[in-house]
Amino acid sequence: MARGRALGAVLAACVVAVFGIRLILARQAAIARRRIGKPLGEQSLDADRVWRKSLPGSAIDLLLLGDSLAAGLGAEHRKQTLGGRVAKALARELQRPVRLHTAAVVGSESSALEYQLDSLPSEYRADVAVIVVGGNDVTHLIPASTASAQLERAVVRLQDAGTSVVVGTCPDLGTLRPVPQPLRALLSRMSRRLALEQTKVAWRTGAVPVDLRQLVGPTFHAEPDEMFSLDRFHPSAAGYRRTAEALLPAVVTALRSRR
Repeated sequence: MARGRALGAVLAACVVAVFGIRLILARQAAIARRRIGKPLGEQSLDADRVWRKSLPGSAIDLLLLGDSLAAGLGAEHRKQTLGGRVAKALARELQRPVRLHTAAVVGSESSALEYQLDSLPSEYRADVAVIVVGGNDVTHLIPASTASAQLERAVVRLQDAGTSVVVGTCPDLGTLRPVPQPLRALLSRMSRRLALEQTKVAWRTGAVPVDLRQLVGPTFHAEPDEMFSLDRFHPSAAGYRRTAEALLPAVVTALRSRR
């Protein structure tokens, strides 16, 4: 009986501790939301056009799918968005025009990829698609297994249509200074786990993965004032430039693999 009482006391203490941790994290999430706010609104700039159209040859069709990072929220000019920067750099690299189409939507989770694909014209076929998604899955506590399965369905659907795919894995949310500790550390671990699952999806399906956590995260951590925009959550023009630089080699590789 004494052991039973002791075990009960331990369990009760554990319940209290878990409840206390959840309460702390909930309060910190509220603090982060107040700090970040929505000074950028929820509408990204329209960067869809043919970039470097004076170059010879037929245009490469580039598709951007995913969340606000893929949509370019935080850029002040369309040429500074992620799509604009990748399109310009790709055109310069391959010396061909690039026709950009952005289906990414601010606030999207991985579950939205299906709807973004459904929104494309029935006759549209991209040569290469870049998917950057995951941050909202983490902040909304979507299981990594669920989010990665939704990503995989989108990748396979694109590939079945003849489109090469590049997956920019979930960025390191531990770089978000407005998020207090220990919530920031928890988000960092969760984003690392999702990025790993997304990488597995890419390798399993034949897409080209880009580890944004490793290639971009250290720069955002070391230079937050330069890399983040006004809300200290979304990238600035410089942040999008650094992200595009990380993605470009994979986009070139994916395109060349189609030949």
